[in-house]
Amino acid sequence: MAASLITLKLATSLDGRIATADGESRWITGPEARAEVHRLRSAHDAVLIGAETALADDPDLTVRLPGYTGPQPARVVLDSRQRLPTTSRLAQSAGQVPVYVVATGAPSPDLVEAGVQIVQAPRLGDGRPALPGVVAALARLGLLRLFVEGGGQVAASFLRCGLVDRLEWFRGPQIMGGDGRPAVGALGLAALDQAPRMRRVEVAVLGEDLWERYERI
Repeated sequence: MAASLITLKLATSLDGRIATADGESRWITGPEARAEVHRLRSAHDAVLIGAETALADDPDLTVRLPGYTGPQPARVVLDSRQRLPTTSRLAQSAGQVPVYVVATGAPSPDLVEAGVQIVQAPRLGDGRPALPGVVAALARLGLLRLFVEGGGQVAASFLRCGLVDRLEWFRGPQIMGGDGRPAVGALGLAALDQAPRMRRVEVAVLGEDLWERYERI
């Protein structure tokens, strides 16, 4: 089986925040950056988010570009407790574009009836799915190119596990301050040399935003 390729996308303020303290995040970046995110989605097999992002934003996670007629990526939610509502946009559209919920327990009958596919993954001590096992399970389904869109805890988990191959970082011109929500959660570093390092390969200006591209060293 081919190796998975995992891209982490961040859309932040200048100081690395993805939302205000009360969760407002639309829109940190402008239309040019958001269009590029849709093009990046179209180049991947699946878009992946955490349960908190799914509950807070109720996203579609589809490619929405003028004139786009290519395939839509599958949508994946890391949701060990299967809290995704059957009334969510993801569940409501599962019959048109596949939705996978990664869980550690028995499949929810309500989600299965809605057309959501439950992927079983081994759990860690805190009840969350072990990410290497998640990536392997998705690869067996043919989902090799993963586009990780958030939130901060999911981003931190992929970085802690050394699973991020590419980073696409879009930065808007705002400064939110320390009470804003960070793009990357706690990594638990004891020393600077333990910090994940990436190699910057490209910088571009998109409207008022900056787009930085990085690859794993």
